[in-house]
Amino acid sequence: MSAKRALIIRHVPYEGVAGYREPIEAAGYEVDRIDVSDPAFSALDLCEPDLLIMMGGPMGVYEQDRYPWIGCQLRRLARRLDADRPTLGVCFGAQMIAAALGGHVYPGPVKEVGFHPVRIHDHALDSPLRHIVDVPILHWHGDTFTLPDNVDLLASSHVYEHQAFRRGRSLLALQFHAEMGLDPRFNAWIEEWPESVAEAGGDETSLRAAHDTLGPAAVQAGQAMIAEWLGKLQAR
Repeated sequence: MSAKRALIIRHVPYEGVAGYREPIEAAGYEVDRIDVSDPAFSALDLCEPDLLIMMGGPMGVYEQDRYPWIGCQLRRLARRLDADRPTLGVCFGAQMIAAALGGHVYPGPVKEVGFHPVRIHDHALDSPLRHIVDVPILHWHGDTFTLPDNVDLLASSHVYEHQAFRRGRSLLALQFHAEMGLDPRFNAWIEEWPESVAEAGGDETSLRAAHDTLGPAAVQAGQAMIAEWLGKLQAR
């Protein structure tokens, strides 16, 4: 039997799968990756991989005039979701899932940047998100979305209500970055978007210190969350 294939869609080079790679590979997936800048991306069948992982990016789902690939990706993503194929979205990836399911993605009133916990809703305390209860995890976004129909809201923060949702066992969308905390690409985030740190009321020194102090536990919790999600996915 051939190995299961996981495909990572990377929207910018400095937003990869990071800490999530370990539990994905441990679950038996051969991991591949494609950048949206790759000429082959436009012809890719997004229904084909056994697992699709869409990572973050600084663009907005509503910026399709500036990034024509967004509309193309959304159409192919919608077909995958209609087929109930296993899909994980992180930050911009989660917003793409929301949009593909009929939600509205829009700029929020404030930036959410830094390490703090999310509140897991009572009905979701037995979900894979139980691993991140009370764990400060990284947030880095300014966009948010309306909740699509027929999904289950799992988590909120004190800044934004819609932090995580699922549909059945096959779909998980995470606004936050529990994959980040040990990846040196975090430095590129700060260098690329120092204004976001300032707009959120923080400073680079404090954020780097929080990353060093809180990052390892955040990644450990995020890996446990993804491992449990994949385990339930395989058991369905």
